Amino acid sequence: MSKKIVKFEYEKETKNSVRNKEVPDEGTAPIIGSLYVQKWYAGSSKSIEVSIDKKD
Repeated sequence: MSKKIVKFEYEKETKNSVRNKEVPDEGTAPIIGSLYVQKWYAGSSKSIEVSIDKKD
């Protein structure tokens, strides 16, 4: 099992959500890419982190 913290920064607002783009570690490819979070939850935050647990 491995755990990864993926960081995202604000990209733009859509009708009901906020699109965030992944900030990959230097020299690596993005894991998720873009992430949409509903406005009621995202609020005015400019960055978010998502934890992924990969179970082998």
